[in-house]
Amino acid sequence: MARKIPPHREQTYRALALKLLPWVCAHCGRDFDGKKLNQLTVHHKDHNHHNNPPDGSNWELLCLYCHDNEHQRYLVADQPSESARSREPERPSTFTPFARLADLLKRKNLEK
Repeated sequence: MARKIPPHREQTYRALALKLLPWVCAHCGRDFDGKKLNQLTVHHKDHNHHNNPPDGSNWELLCLYCHDNEHQRYLVADQPSESARSREPERPSTFTPFARLADLLKRKNLEK
């Protein structure tokens, strides 16, 4: 979960990012104008909210949807996966879809 950034600090790098970067979502390419500019968020590429270089090299502007998606992907990637030992070994499938096909074909040929 992301840490809460003090509003005055967030406004500082947000204002700078909006001056440096085009008002386009870096992921989906959607354009934003003055009315909908509040739907454009500053995303830290390295996920470190304290890394705010003045040249904006750690930022990208993302729409709300792409920003949420990016953070969900980051959270999922950090989740520890089950170890192979704790999982039950997969059993081979016992279903054989064509097992009775030969019998059906023989019966069909006998009926002719």
